[in-house]
Amino acid sequence: MKLTKKILFIFCFAISSAMIFSSFKNSKIEFVQPKGFPKPLYDLSKNPLTDAGFKLGRKLFYDPILSKDSSTSCNSCHLQYSGFTHIDHALSHGIHGLKGNRNSPVLVNLAWSKFFMLDGGVTNLELQPLGPITNPVEMDENMAHVVMKLNRSHYYRSHFGVVFGDSVVTGQHVLKALAQFLVMLESYNSKFDKVMRGEESFSAEEENGFRFFKKNCAACHINQTFTDGAFHNIGLTYDAELKDVGRMKITKDKRDSLKFKTPTLRNIAASYPYMHDGRFKTLEEVIDFYAEDKSKNEIVDKSLKRKIIFKNNDKKNLLTFLKTLTDKEFLYDLKFRDWVNE
Repeated sequence: MKLTKKILFIFCFAISSAMIFSSFKNSKIEFVQPKGFPKPLYDLSKNPLTDAGFKLGRKLFYDPILSKDSSTSCNSCHLQYSGFTHIDHALSHGIHGLKGNRNSPVLVNLAWSKFFMLDGGVTNLELQPLGPITNPVEMDENMAHVVMKLNRSHYYRSHFGVVFGDSVVTGQHVLKALAQFLVMLESYNSKFDKVMRGEESFSAEEENGFRFFKKNCAACHINQTFTDGAFHNIGLTYDAELKDVGRMKITKDKRDSLKFKTPTLRNIAASYPYMHDGRFKTLEEVIDFYAEDKSKNEIVDKSLKRKIIFKNNDKKNLLTFLKTLTDKEFLYDLKFRDWVNE
């Protein structure tokens, strides 16, 4: 009897999985302009989305062939269930286990980003992958060698032929394919979004947290993207070991010292640890940091000169609201999974 039930369970599971996979396989890739979001900054007309292009980009995202020794993929530091970041350690780990000097940023709603990387060193989504691919402590590779390896693959040559009309793989087409996957990493179905669309309602604690957020946090975490895309010094102490000066590395302007790009708060409860160096493990620590008086810090952003006053249950309510930004549909969407045999 137990064996029969086990066989029946396996059979039902297999049928269910096949139906889900079949439904997924037949789904169409379509970029969505969510209600309340600003106009995208990425020009889709110059890299039109197709099902084949998206799937090719996804294959490249999960393929360690992009690294020098085929050990490290984009996914190694950007895991879907955590908002496409890495939650196992504060600093990113790359090829040969080498450690970087920053926490890997989330990959979400990239169509609305003007700057990429925490210091804004890249200004085009299609060029963003070049950073980790060529970084000696991340993937330690160069595009010429990546192209050579991909051109040896019948799989890639045939798929690049379908997507771009030319089976000869080029660096430009590699980056365009990756961009077709990355631009589709859209998150807009959290409880917050459903409340804004009138589909659900906030609890009293969430509503109070939202009010507190709008009064004290929305200057930098604006509109539905929850980031102004700008660079701010929020009063973090300089790490003498990491020697990361933030935006100043790019601009060479001392006024940009320790300024980092405002992160989106979407899926923030799933994307710990926090800050550019992952120094805070919990959202409670982050909230406590912002509760500190920074008025005497001469170089802190002027928006933080005013001490944020937390009363009664404000911290708890704010934390409860931030959790409404978790979009489980995005974190577990099958179309972003690694479909090896496609």
